[in-house]
Amino acid sequence: MKISNETKIGALTVVSVAILMLGYSFLKGNDVFTSENRFYATYARVDGLSVSKPVLVNGFPIGRVSHMTLLGDGRTLVELKIEPKYDIPKNTLAKLEGTDLLGSKAIIFELGDSKVMAEDKDTLRSDVKGGLAETLQPVQKKAELIISKMDSILSSVNNIMNPRFQKNVDRSFNSIANTLQSLEGTSKKVDNLVGVQSVHINNILANVESISGNLKANGAYLTKTMANFNKVSDDIAASNIKQTLDNTNKAIAELQSAIAKVNNGQGSLGKLLTDDEMYNHLRDASADLDKLLIDLKANPKRYVHFSVFGGKGK
Repeated sequence: MKISNETKIGALTVVSVAILMLGYSFLKGNDVFTSENRFYATYARVDGLSVSKPVLVNGFPIGRVSHMTLLGDGRTLVELKIEPKYDIPKNTLAKLEGTDLLGSKAIIFELGDSKVMAEDKDTLRSDVKGGLAETLQPVQKKAELIISKMDSILSSVNNIMNPRFQKNVDRSFNSIANTLQSLEGTSKKVDNLVGVQSVHINNILANVESISGNLKANGAYLTKTMANFNKVSDDIAASNIKQTLDNTNKAIAELQSAIAKVNNGQGSLGKLLTDDEMYNHLRDASADLDKLLIDLKANPKRYVHFSVFGGKGK
């Protein structure tokens, strides 16, 4: 019996679809040919975990993730299918852990020591451990910091290699060389000056030493002089300068009062200085006295009578 091409194509299509569906089901974690034990674990975060991810014990695969369901409280319920030939203790810990630097996750079973084995559809204890990428985050930050510093250093080196910068550096070195040369010339001039004036400097130092010696030799005399000066200063401070100044001020005030009285014509001296009538009398008296003296010189016999032999006068 000859089979037509259409029948062959139809049969091939059915087989292909069946294989595709079985493969898709397998990729989703469903195995239609074997009966596996199903266990459940609940995680707060499932970053990097997906269906068909392996379940490992010490790195050996014993099953896979078959289904993931988001619960109402935000946690994720993960269904794990484990081959029936492996016994899982009831206190086994299902740890969600990273397996590579790209952030991929897998379920790692830490088998417990319980003698009671977990049964199909039991819920296991769960835990979440940071992956390698999360563990290496501090190292990554340090690496980024080092890279940024290296970039800054390279930028500085690039600036140094700039021809304009090199020209400025050469100019700076030339300026430094000129400055050092000027300092060297100045140093030579100072050395020459010191050599020429060494005699004067020696004389000055000798004079200073002599003055220092004199001060040292006359130290006792200077001390005595200072003591006398201190004593005089203490005596002046202890004297009644205030009373003396008060008496002086009082005398000056009385003198000013007397001068004021004289200026006002009070007293004999004031009247003599200010009274015109007394001045006129004194002037007339002086004129009469002057006339009397003139007449006395002209006619002395009129006023004086004397005899050598005791003659009687009129």
